[in-house]
Amino acid sequence: MTWSIKVSHAKLATIFMVTATVSASAGDSAVNVLYAGSLVNLMERSVGPAFEQKSGDRFQGYAGGSNKIANEIKGKLRRGDIFISANEKVDDQLMGQANGNWVQWYIAFAESPVVIGYNPASRFVNDLKSKPWYEVLVEPGLKLGRTDPKLDPKGAFTVDLLKRAETFYGKPDLSRQIIGAPDNPAQVLPEEALVGRLQSGQLDVGFFYSTEASDANISTIRLPEEIAPKAHYTVTILREAPNPTGAERFVSFLLSSQGRDLFKQHGLELLKPDLSGDANAVPSAVKSLVDAAQ
Repeated sequence: MTWSIKVSHAKLATIFMVTATVSASAGDSAVNVLYAGSLVNLMERSVGPAFEQKSGDRFQGYAGGSNKIANEIKGKLRRGDIFISANEKVDDQLMGQANGNWVQWYIAFAESPVVIGYNPASRFVNDLKSKPWYEVLVEPGLKLGRTDPKLDPKGAFTVDLLKRAETFYGKPDLSRQIIGAPDNPAQVLPEEALVGRLQSGQLDVGFFYSTEASDANISTIRLPEEIAPKAHYTVTILREAPNPTGAERFVSFLLSSQGRDLFKQHGLELLKPDLSGDANAVPSAVKSLVDAAQ
């Protein structure tokens, strides 16, 4: 038997309007988080799913070099609710009227030192285990990967680390011997590609933050504190955030005990939340968490 149901154009239009309204409401619940590429495992596998379960909001992440993301924000090429950087200086570049006032405040919440990661199948692995690292990194044929110092704080930290090493070890010209020019195209890779290149054997060694090396089970060489810079991870809500209430919930979750437990699980060193910028612009719920942690 065939049933025929007649629906008037007016009722049909009403159905479409209701459907569109529900879809729009669902879309509005997304929190768009722009974050440093070294946190991809933390964000996509831990923080994002846990935040969704806790809040009911939808986590939408975008990973990249902190400077690269900042340039995209400033150039209005990318829009987001949250910005998580690996260096406070990047936030500073988005503050003030001359910089678009995209960032009014930021909170430092964790840190991670730069380490040397290596592929255990590399033909240089025995040397890496038995010789000073700076001697192995100048050996012919060794393939080294790092990020762009212009686009990513880790790339800039790597250049700084090698300059410090020249003084610390008494090895003038060590930086040039290891990396050549700061923007050497034979070594510079996108941050989000570096781990995969090392794991696939395309690289022998690379410079990483300890958190991403821990997440990816990469063998590492720890460097002396005197020469190893640390990423200082910060979070802020961007100006004109499409979902400011969702963004507030995300920052509150990040600074909660549950969020901080996730940081520790991914090898981050916790910092007491440190607020910089305009304290009056910080949402009250977020400000309360910062004040309670002091």
